[in-house]
Amino acid sequence: MSTMPKPLPLYVVKEKSRHGRTKLFFRIGKGPRIRLPDDPLSKAFKLAYKAAVAGQHVETTIVDERVRSLRWLVQRYMESAEWSGLATATRKQRGLFFRQIVDASGNVDCRTVTSRDIHNALERRKTTPALANNFLKSMSALFKWALAQEHVGVDPTVGVKRLRNKSDGYPAWTDEDIQRFTSRWPAGTRERLAFEMLLVSGLRRSDIVRVGRQHMTKAVVRIRTAKTGTPVTVELSDRVLKLIDETQTGDLSIIVGKKGKPLTKESFGNWFREVCRAAGVQKSAHGLRKLSATIAANAGATTYQLMAQFGWVTTQQAEIYTKGADRERLGIVTSRLVSEQIEFITTPHPEEGAGSSGEKRSRSGR
Repeated sequence: MSTMPKPLPLYVVKEKSRHGRTKLFFRIGKGPRIRLPDDPLSKAFKLAYKAAVAGQHVETTIVDERVRSLRWLVQRYMESAEWSGLATATRKQRGLFFRQIVDASGNVDCRTVTSRDIHNALERRKTTPALANNFLKSMSALFKWALAQEHVGVDPTVGVKRLRNKSDGYPAWTDEDIQRFTSRWPAGTRERLAFEMLLVSGLRRSDIVRVGRQHMTKAVVRIRTAKTGTPVTVELSDRVLKLIDETQTGDLSIIVGKKGKPLTKESFGNWFREVCRAAGVQKSAHGLRKLSATIAANAGATTYQLMAQFGWVTTQQAEIYTKGADRERLGIVTSRLVSEQIEFITTPHPEEGAGSSGEKRSRSGR
């Protein structure tokens, strides 16, 4: 599906409609333009091209006979500019999903796919809700593009609801986890440096492995995230800067492997998981990112401050942390108000006039 498209036959030219759809025409010099089927690999195209070369009339029925299988649709999508503009990680994930559907039902006409088909595909993946929802997102992107290109008349993903994911995802680290890890991996080890940089910066695996001295101006790190291309700026603490000086690092990548070579996000994730287990911590690098965001929100960071540090592009992502922090602070403040009112209600108060009578008795007793 990733092979380069073959060059078009002689006298065949491409033209784009106002909707961005590519159409093929046969034309010799300034002669008439003859519409051909959209797929140059189809039998219909070959028959129409042969007729056009021979100067014969090209039947409209032949032009309308287009190969529109799911396999064909995926191939066209993966040749599009929209696909090329996606992040590498996104193309990799969606490519795996598309390979699954092509292997399962690649010859099905893409125009016959219904919302029920998409819903059933989600149900088959319900044991992994997050993965299922990413599948839906991938199919939605495919059919949204197909609709714009007029390859389909209806987007079957519209109206299909995401699966509810009761899991909070990767669990955040606890204070006990931090104590265990730092006791096992002291300052000067690559493990400790990776831990400190992850916690202070809140960067993803795909970004922490790319941070190098070229991204640093004194203590400030500026980098565009690999996932969304969003610029992120963070300041490293004096403690982290000292750890960098005390630890084996690279120049273009501060976090490196044993042999001093840069790591991929996958190899880093596997390695960091192993060193966590060695310290008795059953958590991951992403769990440190969640802890970092939680600490920032609890300290009063606003939604937009969190977006600036953690590279989120929507307020909803940041509000997951700010709302939780606000609820906790508000809960504490409110409970104090309740306690004050209860104390006021339950504490005995002198009856009206008691003060003046007491004062008279005091005077008379003198």
